[in-house]
Amino acid sequence: MTTESTTAADASANVAAQPADVSPKDRVIIFDTSMRDGEQAPGASMSLDEKLELAKILQDLKVDVIEAGFPIASNGDFESVKQVSAIITESIVCGLARASAADIERAGEAVRGAKRGRIHTFISTSPSHRDHILRMSPEEVIEQITGSVTLARNLCGDVEWSAQDASRTERDVLRRCVEAAIRAGAQTINLPDTVGYAYPTEYAEMFRDVIENVPGADGVIFSTHCHNDLGLAVANSLAGLSAGARQVECAVNGLGERAGNAALEEIVMALRVRGEALRLDTGIDATHITRASRYVSAITGFPVQFNKAIVGKNAFAHESGIHQDGMLKNAGTYEIMLPADVGQGATNLVMGKHSGRHAFREKLKGLGYELGDNALNDAFTRFKTLADKKKDVYDDDIVALVDDELAQGSERIRVVSLRVIAGTEGPQEAKLTMAVDDVEHSVTATGDGPVDAVFNAIRQVAPHGAALRLFQVHAVTEGTDAQAQVSVRLEENGHIATGSAADTDTMTASAKAYVNALNNLMARREKTRPPEALASGF
Repeated sequence: MTTESTTAADASANVAAQPADVSPKDRVIIFDTSMRDGEQAPGASMSLDEKLELAKILQDLKVDVIEAGFPIASNGDFESVKQVSAIITESIVCGLARASAADIERAGEAVRGAKRGRIHTFISTSPSHRDHILRMSPEEVIEQITGSVTLARNLCGDVEWSAQDASRTERDVLRRCVEAAIRAGAQTINLPDTVGYAYPTEYAEMFRDVIENVPGADGVIFSTHCHNDLGLAVANSLAGLSAGARQVECAVNGLGERAGNAALEEIVMALRVRGEALRLDTGIDATHITRASRYVSAITGFPVQFNKAIVGKNAFAHESGIHQDGMLKNAGTYEIMLPADVGQGATNLVMGKHSGRHAFREKLKGLGYELGDNALNDAFTRFKTLADKKKDVYDDDIVALVDDELAQGSERIRVVSLRVIAGTEGPQEAKLTMAVDDVEHSVTATGDGPVDAVFNAIRQVAPHGAALRLFQVHAVTEGTDAQAQVSVRLEENGHIATGSAADTDTMTASAKAYVNALNNLMARREKTRPPEALASGF
């Protein structure tokens, strides 16, 4: 990895080729933090294998910067950043670090093998954070900024600095902090709206003030990082761009702490569809957006709401008679983008039990999935089983089937078989066989209802003290033979984990979703995070 000094122009050139009709100064760098800030969402968890696969998808999406983790947080985070660095050749791979030598050195070690690595270091700047978390004066914070950025630059040629809670920082203090970071060698300056408090006009004005009044600001790239507590993350990000920022930090599906981050897909398509408004664009290959969205949803257990912009099930659905009439006459009457633009296909009924492997592979591609041979064979086998149970197999059925396979792919605990006795005469009974680290265990349990009996049986095989916080069922498609999509959320000692599964049998889907959540909870137990106040992100 190079360690020699680089300029903001060099860093800008480090991203993918510019669109032909957009000048370099109007190129927006997309910085994805799904694996770092996204994974900090309560209940979200990703295994190392899942992060590596997601990194490949993000590179196919042509994301410019992939924040792969917080290396000091745990050995798991360190390994994820290190291994993502080893396999990614086009995107910049970034590791997060607080303003301490241990954090920065750990991040530098993690990205050392990257073709293009970045250390991203941060410190709080607002009076609230200075007084209650850091217990530092503005002068002490500035001294810490100078030392931490200087150390990072000695370890890596690409350094980003962030002012945590920038939007609530006194403007004169913020200007001094940014000047110190630039003088120490940071090429990217991130001014986050950490708690989702800012209003778009305020956020834009902050960028204008800093860019216009800080010496050296014209030689660095400014970045936005907005949380969605008031539902303004995307609006604030666009406002920051209008005021001179040229990098956006965001996450697939808006995944992130509390109400989440700015959604990558919304930022990208807002710039793409309304390119004339800001004269900005990205290098993103938007046809991979749906694929990325579905994968993130599957591995985290966070379902995408039906009316979610760009990637929701209803994003391109039209039920109103007036809308349908307009669509039949000209799609542009009610659609401002095509489903194909973001990798979404139209729902139809072309698949059945007589469909072959090649047709199934092409169907998956049309739905935004590209599976390896082994995964394809497993999915095809499950599709055939499903087709034997259902008269009609919808696209949504196939999406649920593949997402379920992705969610269960790396689990230590698996449901092998289940038989449930239910009805008006209790107690209801569940006979369950589960595999724990490939060793099968069979139990029988009763409960107050069939779901309770199933969950009691699971607890016999895998004892734990987690409380069930959410149990939700909905049908994937219409009809009595529809697959049930089940979501489960567990909480134990402050750890929250979410699981999901789909099956034509609701009890089987319930058991698999509970076990999926339990596997995710086990993974979260193994992660040792820094104190919440220090590791909370931006």
